[in-house]
Amino acid sequence: MGLVMSLCERVTVLASGRIIADGTPAEVATAPQVIEAYLGDSMADTLEVPR
Repeated sequence: MGLVMSLCERVTVLASGRIIADGTPAEVATAPQVIEAYLGDSMADTLEVPR
């Protein structure tokens, strides 16, 4: 995922065939919907995203 985040200017994230987030890598990485869908609720409080 780090490679994608460093190369892309814009990211669209899908879950179950639906768009759940769209924006810059930093915006998408911190979107609650993305964290819940890919990491689970328990990770939302502990996730640190490099800026």
